[in-house]
Amino acid sequence: MGRQLLGIAVSDQCRDSDQAAIARQQFGSLPDVSEEDRVLDGRVALSGRSRGPAMSEWTSDELSKIETADELKIESVRGDGTLRKPVTIWVVRDGDHLYVRSINGRNGGWFRGTQTRHEGRIRAGGIAKDVSFVSISPSDEAAEKIDAAYRAKYRRYPASIVNTVLSAEARAATLELVPNDQ
Repeated sequence: MGRQLLGIAVSDQCRDSDQAAIARQQFGSLPDVSEEDRVLDGRVALSGRSRGPAMSEWTSDELSKIETADELKIESVRGDGTLRKPVTIWVVRDGDHLYVRSINGRNGGWFRGTQTRHEGRIRAGGIAKDVSFVSISPSDEAAEKIDAAYRAKYRRYPASIVNTVLSAEARAATLELVPNDQ
C-alpha cells in the first residue's frame, strides 16, 4: 500500500515514481518521514510541519446523517481560494470513513478540481463540512470494502448505473473525505 504525503498518494516502492514527481513539483521535495511522524490509515501525519488545514474526525452523528443521505454536494477549492460550483455525487461510508468516486475517473471535471488544493466543502444530510480530499489507491484493500458499500447503499438502482462507480476508472478516482478542524 502507498502512503499519503501532504494529500498526495506516494508509492512505497520508489521515491522516483510519477506520484513522487508530482509531489516534488507541488512541494519542492518529499518530506522525510521520521519516528515523530505518525502513520494513520495509510496517511502520514507530519509532526510539527505545516501541511494545510488540521484534520479532525467525523462525529457519529455526522457519519450517520451523511451515510443516510442519497447524495452529497461537493465543492472543491480553486487555486485562488474560492469554491467551485457544487456537483452532486454519491457517497459511501466504511466504518468511520467517507468515500466518493468520480464515474469519469481521474479526468472527471469535479475530480480534477479536487486535485488543485486537495480541500473543499461537502453538504449532505443537513451537514456542511470543510474537508480534505485524500486519494485512495485502487489496489488498496479498502477499495473492495468501498465497492461493497456502493453495492449495498445503491442496490435499488439498476446494476448498469451502480457499475459506473465500480469500474477500474472510477476506482482510480476514489477519495476519502477527511474533515478539517473548523
